[in-house]
This record gives sequence, C-alpha cells and structure tokens, in this order.
Amino acid sequence: MRHGDSLLQFVRDRLTMFDFIRNHQRLMQFLLLLFIFPSFAFFGLQSYTRMSDSDSAVAKVAGESITQQDWDNATRQQMDRMRQMFGDQFDAKLLDTPEAKRAVLDNLIAQRAMVAEVNRDKLQVSDQAIAQALMAIPGLIKPDGTFDNDQYKTLLGAQGMTPALYEARLRQDLALQQLNTAVQASAFAPKTVSGRLSDLNDQERTVQQLTFTESTYAAQVKVTDDMLKTYYDKHPAQFQVPEQARIEYLVLDNAAVGAQINVSDDDIKSYYEQNKQQYGSAEERRASHILIAVKKDASAADKAAAKAKADKLYAQLSASPGDFAKLAKANSNDPGSAEHGGDLGYFARGMMVKQFEDAAFQMKEGQIGQPVQSDFGYHIIQLTGIKPATVKTLEQVKPEIAAAIRTQLLTKKFAELADVFNNTVYEQGDSLQPAADKLKLKIQTASNVTRLPNPTLSPAAPYNNAKFLTALFADDVIKNKHNTEAIEVAPNTLVAGRVVEYKPQSKQPFEAVRAAVRERVIQEQETMLAKQAGEAKLAALKQKDDSTGFGDQKSVSRVKNQGFDADTVTALMKTDTAKLPAYVGVAEPGSYSVFRISKVGQPEKPDAARRQAEQQQVSDALAQQEMLSYMNALKDKAKVKLLKAAFKPPVTPAE
Repeated sequence: MRHGDSLLQFVRDRLTMFDFIRNHQRLMQFLLLLFIFPSFAFFGLQSYTRMSDSDSAVAKVAGESITQQDWDNATRQQMDRMRQMFGDQFDAKLLDTPEAKRAVLDNLIAQRAMVAEVNRDKLQVSDQAIAQALMAIPGLIKPDGTFDNDQYKTLLGAQGMTPALYEARLRQDLALQQLNTAVQASAFAPKTVSGRLSDLNDQERTVQQLTFTESTYAAQVKVTDDMLKTYYDKHPAQFQVPEQARIEYLVLDNAAVGAQINVSDDDIKSYYEQNKQQYGSAEERRASHILIAVKKDASAADKAAAKAKADKLYAQLSASPGDFAKLAKANSNDPGSAEHGGDLGYFARGMMVKQFEDAAFQMKEGQIGQPVQSDFGYHIIQLTGIKPATVKTLEQVKPEIAAAIRTQLLTKKFAELADVFNNTVYEQGDSLQPAADKLKLKIQTASNVTRLPNPTLSPAAPYNNAKFLTALFADDVIKNKHNTEAIEVAPNTLVAGRVVEYKPQSKQPFEAVRAAVRERVIQEQETMLAKQAGEAKLAALKQKDDSTGFGDQKSVSRVKNQGFDADTVTALMKTDTAKLPAYVGVAEPGSYSVFRISKVGQPEKPDAARRQAEQQQVSDALAQQEMLSYMNALKDKAKVKLLKAAFKPPVTPAE
C-alpha cells in the first residue's frame, strides 16, 4: 500500500468498506473477529506459557504444542469477550463455523509465534513498568492513594493465582504489547489517501424522487383461481408445517454436579493450613524521598554533582529532620511526590526499584538514611511508617475457602461425571433412564420441538440449541429412537436427548391457506405493475429530461441518507453522473422510485472530526496490514506445523 499506483484502489476499497460496515453491522462482528488482531490479553495469559500434552496437539509453533484443549479454551474465551463487546446483539452462530474456529486457531498460533520472538530477542520489561501497570488496575488504590495489597491478593486468589505468577505473566504480556506496538507504528498513511477517501464519502448529490406506490395499482389487479393455484404450487415452502418432535432430555451442568459436593470443616482447615500465606498481607512500609535525578548514562561530572547535592541535603536533614517535607518540595526531582513533601505512601516488597527497596526495608521508623543510588539518581529516604505482616484467622476466611474448595471440586467432579454421562447415554442407546439414575438427574420433556431453535424461547433453554437440535434430528435418532450423544451447549453444560414422537414436515392444504395465497398474489401483481410503470418512466426520462412530478430536492451523501434506506443510498451514489441530469430506478419496500440527480458537489463545511476519524481508520487499516505481514513472517520463522491427524474443529459453546 505504500506505492502510488495502488493508492487509488486502496481508497476505493476503503470507501466500499465504510458502506459495508454501515449496511452490515451484524456481519461486521465476524469480520472484526477475523481481521482485527486482538490484544494479547484476549485469550488469557495462561496460553502463553502452558506446556501441553503433545498427544492432543493440533499445531506446533517453535517446537511447542498447541493442544485441542488450548484451542477449545481459546474459543470459549473468544465467545466471552465477544459477548462483553456486543451484549445482546452478539450472535453466537458467528463463531460456530469452520472459518471462525480456524481464525481462533490462527490467532493462537500468532500469539505463540510472537512469544517465541520475544524470547529470542530477550525483550525485557522493567520492575517499574510492572508496578505502574499494577497501580493502574481499577479498585486497587486506597482512598489515601496507596496500593491495596490485600485486595490485590484476594482478586488473584479468586482466580487461583499468586502475585508472582500473575506478575510473570503480566511481564510477558507487556513485552508482547511492546512488540506489537512497535510493528504497527511503522505503518505510514499518506494524508492524500485519507483525504481522497473523505472527499468521496462527503460527496453530495442533489436528488428528486418520483414514487410509484404499489397500492395505487390494486384496482388493476385481476386474480383468477389459476393464478392462486400456480402461486401455491410454485412456493411450497411458504405453506409448510415444519417437522416437530416430542422429546426427553437430560442436562448435566454445574448446578446438578454442585448438589453432589460437600465441603467439610476438616477440608477447610486443611486448605487454610496449606495456603495460609494467601490469607495474609506482607509487611508494608511508608516512606518519603527526595530525588536528585541523574541519568544512568550521565557523565562522571554530572553524577558527582548530583551526589554532592544529595550529600548536602542529607547533612541539612541530619541537623533538622523536621525540614524533610519542605526540602522535598523545594529540591526533589520527582514531581509526583514532591508536592506532597516527598510522601510515597505504603508499599510492599517488589513495588520499588531494588536499591530503594533494600534501603527502606532496613531502616527504622522515623530514620533518614544516607543517599541511595538507583537508575533514576540519588534518593534521600525517610521511613515514616511500618505495617507488620498479618494473617487472617480461619474464621475470617472460612466462607472464601469453602467457595474455593467447592470450585476446585466442582471442576474435577464435573470432568468425572461428564465421562460417565457421555458413556452411559451412548451405551444405553435407547433410554436416558440409566444415566438419570446413575447421576441423580431428572429426565425432562419438551413438545413441539423443531429442527431450528425457536426464537420465542430463551436461547439459554438447553434443548433450544442449534447443535443439540442438529444431533436430535439426525436420521438415526429419529428413526430408531436412539439417544443423541452428549452435546456441550454452554461451558460445563452437557445435554443428551431422544425423540419420543416425531411428526414429519407437511404441506398445508390449498383451501386452508387460500386467503393467504390470495393476499400474496395481489401483492406480487401490484409490485410488478408499479415496477413496470416506473421502468417505463425511467426509459422515457433518459431520452428526454423532464422534472414534472418529482418531489423536492434533497442533498444525499454516504453519511447523510435523508431517510433513504441503505440500498437506495448505494444506488444513488453509484449512478454514473458524467452527464447530468442522471436517472436511476430503485425498488423499495411497497414502491418503485425513479430518482433524478441534478448536481454533484462537496459540502461547504466538511465534518472535521469525522475526517480525522477516517484518517485514523486508514492508518489503523495499514497498521493491521503491517502486523499481519509481520505475523506471517514470524510464523515462517517459528516453523508452524498444522498436525492433520489431530486437526478437528473444537467444541464450541452454542448461543
């Protein structure tokens, strides 16, 4: 895209893209999934470092396996993220296609390839960057501005993580983001490209409309019995009664499994003793400092001057410790703390640079230490507070521990019972009762079940699920009344069912739908007559211009539709205007319209904000293209292999 001979084509492509986004917002959810490279937190940090069993590997990247479980987890996490982004507008079917599943795998491969590149290049993230990232997490800053270490540990504990594990993964995530940002920043978007695009987007066409309304031709429509019968015979699908079934089904989910789990006091006590460190807070210290800044690579003379200034201030403080805040405001080169008299608040180990931390944790409360050198310069530290390490009592954390144990047991128990569920419904092929008895489940029933999900029912209804219904209406299940296999319809939710009674699809008798057929024939004839009249008028106008009968002039553009639908605006903007006036006919709901285009121009005051946004979109598109090209190179470098023997679509939660 950097060569001049491709810029015009790029502009045309972007213009088409903007039209497409406006007119196909639902489909764009899927395109976003496929073409916008996600942030590296997208699939969860676990996938970066976990080593997996190669027996279930679907791909290898830089010698390491991506397993079927990795792929399944990534698909589920993709589903969750898309639901968060689009809410009720998200259609889960977008992810239930081979193309979407392969896109998830491709992104997983891309991430692993980038991890390999980060490791090869030995990219590092400083302790200070980690500390800043932690401080930016919402809800972890106390009202006094200090870091809430207890809440931090609680949040991690709820996810089964320790601070050390989380921070290691965060370090890798930040390194990946640095690489990603560096590559995308190399893209260059000429202003002429975005300017040409915005000009085309802003282009205004002055149009008038002449409408041929279908209902005005009702008197001309003559309907015969032969016309009705012909329509009925040509459109059988419009008059079908869909196939229906009465079914039995079983659901194995967290609620059913959880009812079989008991957590004893002994379990809670044992867990507490083994994980006591998770329920305490490390020692924290509060300090103020005066920073005399000097760069790490500064000259010896500059370093000596900074050291001399620090020593002088230390001597003053030794004589007058009460002047610390005043001297910090006047002399410290740390603007964040200087205005507060040098106060840094409370901090635990690992949150400050090592030299500063080592000194602070060796001091006594109230002590002012001699200048300490770090990469930022010289620090004069006054220790102003100490919070000893604490451990919560068993009674304080008993509910939290019980919930954690239940979660762990639930995961294990569900996996065990899922195998039993799968095997039993398969082995007992024509009855769900053995599985119900063995797993203490209730057989449920449903009537009037159809092959496709019923839009009037909740998508959360286990049997109203596309994947389950596909299995339920398989030939073997219908003809032989066999059980379906266990189908995963949501995370930790399996459903198996069988058809008790089946009614095949049938066509409604002609006499039963005669009135409906008549209405549709009349509508069809009115539409045909309106279109014929409109096309005849259009042909005449192309031979001789005549504005008689047209409505008021309106200025239409791609961003100003004047109430016209998307198809009409597209037709107006695509019409050849080399010779004016130009004409175009458009079939609209309930009518056929002829449009007269008399003028083409640009707005007097273009929308500067929108133009700037469009320029950013062009830049983003080029940045994504740079990233995709870079990723392809990294995949080659990482010697990516797709293992065909293990290659199969992952299990995807349905809607």
